[in-house]
Amino acid sequence: MTEDLWESHATWWQREFTNGVDPEYKEQILPLVADLATGFEKILDIGCGEGQVARTLPGDLSRVFGVDRSWAQVSEALARSAGEHYLQASASELPFQNETFDAAVACLVFEHITDMSTAISEVARVLRPEGRFVFLLNHPLLQTPGSGWVEEHTPESSIQYWRIGQYLVEQETVEEVELGIRIPFIHRPLSVYLNTLTEQGLSLVRMLEPAPPEGFLERNDAYRSAQHIPRLLVLVCEKR
Repeated sequence: MTEDLWESHATWWQREFTNGVDPEYKEQILPLVADLATGFEKILDIGCGEGQVARTLPGDLSRVFGVDRSWAQVSEALARSAGEHYLQASASELPFQNETFDAAVACLVFEHITDMSTAISEVARVLRPEGRFVFLLNHPLLQTPGSGWVEEHTPESSIQYWRIGQYLVEQETVEEVELGIRIPFIHRPLSVYLNTLTEQGLSLVRMLEPAPPEGFLERNDAYRSAQHIPRLLVLVCEKR
C-alpha cells in the first residue's frame, strides 16, 4: 500500500517540492545536505525521489547514485539527471556490494519506511569504514501525529503553545496532506532511530535542529508564530 501511494502521488510531489518551489528544500535542506556531504566522493541517495538532492551533492556527479522504490520518481530522475545514476530499488534491499560508498544520504525518507531496522542495516552494509550517513527526518518529537500549534482565547488572555501528540507510541498513519493526496507516515521516537543506528555500527557525531527557514515562515502568519519549533532533525553518523 505504501509503495502504491508514493507511485500514484509522484507527480504531486515533483510539482510541490522540486525545482525551487518548496522553500524548506531550497533554503534549508539542499544547502545542509551539500555542506554535510562535502569531502566524500562516492555518495548514495536513498529514497532519492526525482533526484533534486542527488543533483545538489558536491563533487563528481558521475559518482553519485540514487535509489527509489517508485518508478515514476526514478524515471523522472533519469530525465533530469546531470550525470548522476539512478536505480529502482528498495532501501531495505540495496543493489550494491558491501562497502561501496563513502557517504549515504536519506532525506525525509525513513519516516515512510516500514522495515526501518533492515533499511538502516543496509545503509551500514554499503558504507565503507568511517563513511558518513546524513540522515534527515521530520522531527519525531515535534511532528508526532496529533501535534500542532494551538491558540486558546479567554476573555482575560490568549495562550499559544505547541501541542505534542502521543510521542512514545510508534504508529503508522495515512495523512491527507491536501485534498485527494494521502501519504503514509510512520512515527517512531527518536530513541528508536538512535538505538537502531548504534546497533548497526553507525555512531552519532552531530545533531542539528534548525529553525524553519524564512521562506517557509512567510507562507502563513501561523507559521511565523511557530518559528521556534523545528520541523527538521538532522543526524550525522559515522560507520565504526
